Amino acid sequence: MVWALGVTAGGLVGLVLGLIGGGGSIFAIPLLIYLVGVPSMHVAIGTSAVAVTVSAATNLLLHARRGEVRWRSAALFALSGVFGAWAGAMLGKLTDGRRLLALFGVVMLVIGALTFSRYGSAGRAEVHSRIGPTRASAPRLIGTGLATGGASGFFGIGGGFLIVPSLLYATDMPMIAAVGSSLIAVTAFALVTALTYASSGLVDWGVAAAFIGGGILGGLGGTRLAFRLAARRRALAAAFGTIVVAVGTYIVLNGLHALWPIH
Repeated sequence: MVWALGVTAGGLVGLVLGLIGGGGSIFAIPLLIYLVGVPSMHVAIGTSAVAVTVSAATNLLLHARRGEVRWRSAALFALSGVFGAWAGAMLGKLTDGRRLLALFGVVMLVIGALTFSRYGSAGRAEVHSRIGPTRASAPRLIGTGLATGGASGFFGIGGGFLIVPSLLYATDMPMIAAVGSSLIAVTAFALVTALTYASSGLVDWGVAAAFIGGGILGGLGGTRLAFRLAARRRALAAAFGTIVVAVGTYIVLNGLHALWPIH
């Protein structure tokens, strides 16, 4: 049963990762805790980070085959972000698990709200250059990469839902290129987080394997749908945001005592 639930949870995360390039990992931790039954927030973070690393890397290869990855800009973003991811993961391990889960719910509410405006900018379709970062874009890539990496490491999320708008802001590349390029940073951030938690024994490898299997299958379907439903991406994002807000509200309500303990 645990394996079946792990495969199902991984499939849902992989589907969303492939479909909108990020955000799927925001569901990984709630699914592991409330569906699969992982008892510890810290183990859920470590396990999800392992699964998200493999799922994001698989989706990256699929997008790269279609030529929709801006390698140099995304590499600069990811390189600066891994330092933030390491620092965030170290801090997350030192934070009380119940409080960390409640804070995670707050982050879900914020991300869900931002979803409805995230796709207001679609980038400039005419920007097709494969040349690396410019003088104008490099500082923005480094700054947003560092901040996004820190949040990714602390909360154990891939960060793709923040990475795509950051890449659009820094480079104004086409939306589909930002989706594909974001997966470089998602993979890097999740890998750093996974290694940090694994070093402390905070990974359930059996659940991670089941999650990865489902994530690969879900990612294949999500990537194919991403190209077929590109014109409806805003509607998909709005539906996704609604679900994120609902799940975040549930987590926050259950964790109010951790955020504001009553003595």
